[in-house]
Amino acid sequence: MKINPYQVTSKIDLSKTKTLHIENNAKKRLKKVRKEISQIQNIMYAHNKYSVLICLQGMDTAGKDSLIREVFKSFNTRGINVHSFKKPSTLELEHDYLWRHYIALPQRGTFGVFNRTYYENVLITRVHPEYILGENIPSITNINQLNDAFYHNRMQQINNFEQHLTENGTIILKFFLNISKEEQKNRLLRRIELEEKNWKFSGADIKERKLWEKYMFCFEDLLGKTSTKSAPWFIIPSDDKATSRLLVAETILKVLQQYSDIDEPILDTETKAKLKEYKKILEND
Repeated sequence: MKINPYQVTSKIDLSKTKTLHIENNAKKRLKKVRKEISQIQNIMYAHNKYSVLICLQGMDTAGKDSLIREVFKSFNTRGINVHSFKKPSTLELEHDYLWRHYIALPQRGTFGVFNRTYYENVLITRVHPEYILGENIPSITNINQLNDAFYHNRMQQINNFEQHLTENGTIILKFFLNISKEEQKNRLLRRIELEEKNWKFSGADIKERKLWEKYMFCFEDLLGKTSTKSAPWFIIPSDDKATSRLLVAETILKVLQQYSDIDEPILDTETKAKLKEYKKILEND
């Protein structure tokens, strides 16, 4: 089912996809939506049958960190875990590329948010294929073997991985925060100009920015090939952060509201029949 016009359902051309959209009263509306999501999560926690995995991808400065803070700030901390995946550690490289993500998946009744995801393995490694050599894959001895077929095979592996998860009770929603190159420049400049934001800046940001077109090609390819009915991608215009956060939150809420089988568990008959008795015992204690 198509949730909204931002859902990916066919091949994507990011040069024709808008990065700026402004919703009126976005901050005020977000407060209401995130409260509704947190209420559903409380029911999910008691229901204990579904988990929710939120995947966030985007170019540097797209606003992933602040979106996580603002969209999920009403959650009970017991119901959510956030994982930010950096460069694989030595231990992680001793396993297949999905291992570190699999062990971080949310347990039943909870939300998991992946800030950067397993899709980095068909994104960063495609822009910088030399990284793949660190995985020690038996069949790969040089970067010349890392062709489109290799990455498309990985995308199919990821599709199979997500299909397995959804069939076992994980609701997966994937968001690409789509910013313009001009907006990224402005945000990088703010990191340089504002002393309190200096820590966020790295010279590597400038180097990666020069590869913008290659990143866009890789994003277009993975978005088109890995957006499925059970694990859809949504391309969210993110030049305006307040609107971006609202659109993500509204999408999560609309999807969860479709699950009519998520209910608070019913108290067993024996305990329910004795509630008045238990109440009286406590009142007389």
